[in-house]
Amino acid sequence: MAEELALDLEELRQLQSIAKRPRILSLISSEIRNLEKLQTPKEDENMPASATVSQIPTPISTSIKVPVNPSFSYVTLASFSWDQDNDKVKIYVSLEGVDKEKIQTEFKPMSFDAKFHDVQGKNYRCAIPKLNKEIVLEKCKVVVKPTRVIITLFKASKGNWSDLHFKEDKLKPNLDKERDPMAGIMDLMKNMYEEGDDEMKKTIAKAWTDARSGKTADPMKGHR
Repeated sequence: MAEELALDLEELRQLQSIAKRPRILSLISSEIRNLEKLQTPKEDENMPASATVSQIPTPISTSIKVPVNPSFSYVTLASFSWDQDNDKVKIYVSLEGVDKEKIQTEFKPMSFDAKFHDVQGKNYRCAIPKLNKEIVLEKCKVVVKPTRVIITLFKASKGNWSDLHFKEDKLKPNLDKERDPMAGIMDLMKNMYEEGDDEMKKTIAKAWTDARSGKTADPMKGHR
């Protein structure tokens, strides 16, 4: 009887620790109080840690090889070579003395970030914030060789990449027939303004101002 009572109390306390709704919590608490009244002082002394143990949440373990330290400084590895086939891209980083246990990688659908810690007293980083196309996270991997590191990215869709980096063709106007014909020209001028030098920006800004104030002459005037 005493053993069954102790097991009931333990299970109720576990339920109490995960319950959310007020009515359920009230019902469980009431039942716990009823069972505690049935316990003798001796029985209560035999299980001093049952309440505290059951109410401690189980920690979530994480498998990070290198602790994240915001004070780390990194040397950016901007120079590397790469090749590809229909299924994957391989990036070759020339770096000696890399310990595979001190590598921290983060793969996302359109980016990757690889950090190499404590390589001959320095920390190195190789990252591309926006890849040409999406990759399959679960398949991507890093292989350490004596004089280099190979980062393999598996393509989400087969095909050839024109570049590792995503490049938007900003100078190509939108030729959608459903749109206002002037919209494509305005988009092109906007992109030219963003990409141009100071002189180009002044010229385009003046053209916009003149157009809005009606100062720009009609180029077709006199030909109609």
